[in-house]
Amino acid sequence: QVQLVESGGGLVQPGGSLRLTCAASGSISSIYAMAWHRQAPGKQRELVAVITISGGTNYADSVKGRFTISRDNAKNTVYLQMNSLKPEDTAVYYCNVPVLGGSWGQGTQVTVSS
Repeated sequence: QVQLVESGGGLVQPGGSLRLTCAASGSISSIYAMAWHRQAPGKQRELVAVITISGGTNYADSVKGRFTISRDNAKNTVYLQMNSLKPEDTAVYYCNVPVLGGSWGQGTQVTVSS
């Protein structure tokens, strides 16, 4: 139904920052809510953040105050700004359109380590 490509992951020290990017095919970010999920080794995939079509946001308790989800509809792009990163944030991060479902992409690896 849609194609999403994540990028921006990398290796950072604790307390550092990264900005993840989700590039979408077509003008979907303006008409659907979008979300970021993550999956750490040995853990279930978990919801990290959601942005609605009106711009409202919701976050997992573990990232509140540190992560910010945003969108640029003109660029068909959704972002996840991650600040004050902790080792427990290490995971593969994925973007998704919850109402449409569909398969998961490759994601982008975030590693927080000294």
